Amino acid sequence: MNLNNYKLLSGDASFRKFYRSSQNSIIVYSKKNKYLNLAIYDAINSCLIKNGVKAPKLKKEFYNKNYIEIEDLGNQTIFKILKKDKKKIKIYFNVIKILRSIQKIKLKNLVTFNKNKYKIPQYTKNKLINEANLFLEWYLPKVIKKSKINNAKKEIKNSFENLFKKLKIKKKVFVHRDFHVSNMMYHKKKIYLIDTQDAVYGNIAYDLASLIDDVRLKTSEELKNKIFKKFVKLNSPIDQVKLKNDFEILSVLRNLKIIGIFTRLAVRDKKTTYMKMIPYAWKIIENRTSKNLIFKDLELKLNKYFSKKLRFKKWK
Repeated sequence: MNLNNYKLLSGDASFRKFYRSSQNSIIVYSKKNKYLNLAIYDAINSCLIKNGVKAPKLKKEFYNKNYIEIEDLGNQTIFKILKKDKKKIKIYFNVIKILRSIQKIKLKNLVTFNKNKYKIPQYTKNKLINEANLFLEWYLPKVIKKSKINNAKKEIKNSFENLFKKLKIKKKVFVHRDFHVSNMMYHKKKIYLIDTQDAVYGNIAYDLASLIDDVRLKTSEELKNKIFKKFVKLNSPIDQVKLKNDFEILSVLRNLKIIGIFTRLAVRDKKTTYMKMIPYAWKIIENRTSKNLIFKDLELKLNKYFSKKLRFKKWK
C-alpha cells in the first residue's frame, strides 16, 4: 500500500499515523509498537462498543502490513465544539454520563483480532509512580542546572511517594487513561471515544481529573466545580471527601507527568508543538497545590527548583 496516495491527518502523541481513504474509512498505520497501537487499540474499542460506549469500529485489518482500517468519524472533536460553544456545561454533562458508563465496564479479558488474549492491566502504584517520574527524567534535566539535578530528583520523588500513600479509594474501575475532549469525536450526533489503547483498571478519580484539569483546554474554576458536582451526583452515594482527595492528587501528578511527556516529545521525537502547553499545566498544578495542605511538601520542593519565570517560559 502506498500511503502517499492518502491524505495524512493530524495525529496524536503515539507512533501511529492516520490517513483518510476514499472508502469512508481511516487507515491507522503503526510499524513501531503495532501490537499496542493496532491490535490492543481495536480490542479496547470493541470492548467499549459491546458495553454501549461509542468508539470507532474495525472495518479491515492488515496487521502483517502494519495497518488497520476503522470507520471514519470525521474531523469534529468535542474540543473544537467547546472552543466555540458558550453552553459548555451541557456538553460536559453528556461527557460525564459517558464516563459513568465506561466506569461500569467489568470485562477485563479480551481477545484481539489476531486471536491473542489480552488482559486489561491494573493501574498499579508502581505504574503511576513511573509515569510521574517522567517529569523528573525529561523536564527537570532540560531546565535546571546539572549540579542540582540529583538532589532535585531525590527530593521530588520522595514527595511523589508520599502523595501516592495518601490516595484513599481502593476500588478499581475501567480507566480510559487519556480522557480529555480532544479524544472525543462528535459523529452522527453522538460522542465517540478514541485513543483508547492505554486503558487500565484504576482509581475512579483519574479520568475525572483528566477531563476537568485538561491542559489542552482552559476552563473556569466555576465550570470545573460544576463538572465535579455532576460526577458526584451521578455516582451517589460516593464519599465526596475521599473522591476530592484522590482527584486533586491525581490531577497534580498527571499534569507533572504531562509536562514530562511533552518535553520528551520535543527532545526525543522533535514534536515541539506540545511545549507551548507547559505553562498552563503549571498553572493547573499551582491551582491545586496552593489550596490543599496535603501538597505542602511537594509545593516547597517545586518552588525550590522551579521559579515562576521558568514555569511560564514561552517555548518556541
